[in-house]
Amino acid sequence: MEPTQSQTQYPSVTRYCRQEAETAALARNIGRSLEAYFAVNPQAHLNLSLVGDLGAGKTTFARHLIQGMGYAGRVKSPTYTLCEPYPFVVDSQDQSIHLTAHHFDLYRMRDPSEWQEAGFAEHFDAPGFCLVEWPEKAEGTLPTFDLAIHLAAGKEETERTVNIESLSKLGNAIINKLDN
Repeated sequence: MEPTQSQTQYPSVTRYCRQEAETAALARNIGRSLEAYFAVNPQAHLNLSLVGDLGAGKTTFARHLIQGMGYAGRVKSPTYTLCEPYPFVVDSQDQSIHLTAHHFDLYRMRDPSEWQEAGFAEHFDAPGFCLVEWPEKAEGTLPTFDLAIHLAAGKEETERTVNIESLSKLGNAIINKLDN
């Protein structure tokens, strides 16, 4: 009998980063893992949550992750727009795959119904991925996540503890592609 998702144990990885450059390198590493995954699974969609206190570095982490996938432009905080799309291209054998990263910041939401009324649900089915900061503001109205990335600030301004938790088989595939 196949175990259910709630019975299945998926891995998690914790990294202690002393400098912002180490945190940025980890985010780019996740971006490369995503890129490798999409090169083999071009129609896939992944959902990632980005959790941490105000000032923990969520937007900076998102910026480096998205740029790590090859997006060359400016990655800005979607605090006021709720969502910023970032198109990127993954090269796979004989083709270029065009995907989109949708970066959400739900910090300013006051009610979960705002999320539903904004009409962003269609982005959670499109090839690529959705990266959601402050997912708790949508109180369970979001689709399930494949990875949960938790950031915690350390004692020094540049220190971060980053825990990457797989929540699905797809998330597990990403964690397994991370460089050690």
